Amino acid sequence: MACQMPVETEAPLTIASPSGNNTVSFFLSAKGEPGYTITHNQTLVIDTSWIGFDFKDANPLRSGLVVKNSSSKTVTETWEMPWGEQRKVKNNFNELTIDLEEQEGLQRHFSMIFRVYDDGLGFRYHFPKQENMKEVIITDENTQFQLTGDHQVWWIPGDWDIYEHLYNETRFSEIDALSKRDHPNLAQTYIPENAVNTPVTMKTAEGLYLSFHEANLTDYSGMTLKVDPDNLSMRSELVGSEITGYKVKRNTPFSTPWRTIQIADKAGDLIESKLIVNLNEPNKIGDVSWFKPTKYVGIWWEMHLGKSSWDRASDKHGATTENTKKFIDFAAANNIGAVLVEGWNTGWEHWIGFEDREGVFDFVTPYEDYDLQEVVHYGKEKGVEIIMHHETSAAPRTYEQQLDTAYKLMESLGIHAVKTGYVGKIIPKGEYHHGQWMVNHYRKVLEKAAEHQVAVNAHEPIKATGIRRTLPNAIAREGLRGQEFNAWASDGGNPPSHLPTVAFTRMLAGPIDYTPGIFNIKLKPWKENNQVNTTLAHQLALFVVIYSPVQMAADLPEYYEGNKAFQFIRDVGVDWEESKVLNGEVGDYVTIARRERGSDKWFVGSITDENTRQLNIPLDFLDNGKNYKATIYGDERDAHWDKNPTAYRITERTVTSEDSLDLRLAPGGGAAISLIPAE
Repeated sequence: MACQMPVETEAPLTIASPSGNNTVSFFLSAKGEPGYTITHNQTLVIDTSWIGFDFKDANPLRSGLVVKNSSSKTVTETWEMPWGEQRKVKNNFNELTIDLEEQEGLQRHFSMIFRVYDDGLGFRYHFPKQENMKEVIITDENTQFQLTGDHQVWWIPGDWDIYEHLYNETRFSEIDALSKRDHPNLAQTYIPENAVNTPVTMKTAEGLYLSFHEANLTDYSGMTLKVDPDNLSMRSELVGSEITGYKVKRNTPFSTPWRTIQIADKAGDLIESKLIVNLNEPNKIGDVSWFKPTKYVGIWWEMHLGKSSWDRASDKHGATTENTKKFIDFAAANNIGAVLVEGWNTGWEHWIGFEDREGVFDFVTPYEDYDLQEVVHYGKEKGVEIIMHHETSAAPRTYEQQLDTAYKLMESLGIHAVKTGYVGKIIPKGEYHHGQWMVNHYRKVLEKAAEHQVAVNAHEPIKATGIRRTLPNAIAREGLRGQEFNAWASDGGNPPSHLPTVAFTRMLAGPIDYTPGIFNIKLKPWKENNQVNTTLAHQLALFVVIYSPVQMAADLPEYYEGNKAFQFIRDVGVDWEESKVLNGEVGDYVTIARRERGSDKWFVGSITDENTRQLNIPLDFLDNGKNYKATIYGDERDAHWDKNPTAYRITERTVTSEDSLDLRLAPGGGAAISLIPAE
């Protein structure tokens, strides 16, 4: 049975995007309840939706409102990413600000701000400083999204602790997040509602693509979207705290994060959209040239395979001076700029399985078989950086106590990047990875790191919401089911459709540290019951498809040595002048071309799910009148993600912008192409 909703009565205030393709209408009901609708090319895409807030020790704020004032403006600017999928970003929007006030009682007031772009929109709430609303304790933010049909949806559950779930593809009415509560492969998970995490991507019956997310998540709780399958509606469900019993605590003045909807006529337009970063504030830390986008190798995958261990107590300790120098030598010989070392610091023998993980890790003291100063010095001689690793064991208070000391050590050694981790239930018990308390912790880490010229690649993170524009030392994060699940998950690992889905969902939020490049697909002799469910060519293509300014060639060096396919990893860029999505459908396949920053080299990656694909790739993005040497690393005719995953072929030809390439992608396969100007 449909729920009874307020009825729109007053004439709406409207704002359209610069081209006029997207329009927002705002209105009040007869009871002074604020609502909105959204159209795309005159077609309704978000039906009448209502907003409001519930507070602790205060009346709700969702009715009895009047419009006191409204204003609009247009912004057109271009800004440069210091690193990214493209160098120049156009930021062009029309903005409508509506000031609302209660007619009676405390006469509290707030503003609703809409920014409407040609690729979607964002809206947020601003609470100015006011006498009757000083400290604000939010128990619920009730932002509704009323859909216009039973859309096809790619979703993961609204887990308050982790995003490491496989994507589900269902109709909206079939979403059942609560069925995902018990998962044998997750160290922590908490799913209290039938809700989905964002970004959540949908396709309408008419072929329009929508993706719901948030931007500029600052001093606020992460947002999940609670599902009403009967009424085809979603409502914001903020991550809470068992300690405080509320969702958000702020003092006025403050603004909420932007609630975002990307709208696209083609699936690939979702990837090309820069809506999320545009809704963040400009760079506030200045020059970040001390961070260089890079490929890296490291002491990591061997632990997941069981070849070595993180802790020194084992006789298989991986993070030794000798082993690290071997990786440095390999990196130096193969155009790879950095080496990650996990398990270098004391504490690893104590934390797994322990309820009290406070004080376990020391972030400045190495094990006795790892000479930190020596490996840094050796790396510098070879032109290879060391990437630091800080596993916090989800004890952020312990980490905060050592932040300054740990980052001063890195600064003194000239180490400019750290991979952080938060495996386990958050301590103190009752806080969650995605609540306001942890959102503020992650931000504190970024800001402290910036003081010491350190860039952060966060694992078990809060989701990306475009903060990399404001704090460009936020270089990458995990925030998805990563490559390691292929090595140890008991459910068969990530299916071939995983990354063709991730490209149109999680990747819309920001850069991903997925750790691609596994050549030993069957993981023998290490993991006889596990494997990577793609072809080798698919793994190569990920260096272009899944964007990150730090890309790991994750396999063991012995599986790269002597393999001609490794040349693509040596050659491929990691920082881009421009990026173009050439084709794709969510969950099925995608092809992306990127031009390397500072050169005329192009690289193309194409991946598919479990189905064979025949694709024609026009090369009209190349410079006119210029010849390019195309080297195509593709699937062999009999390649298959399970039956014959390492079969590939390398072909070469000279091409121009007038040519096109015919690609055959095997089941679970891919193609990686380098296009280098001919001399």
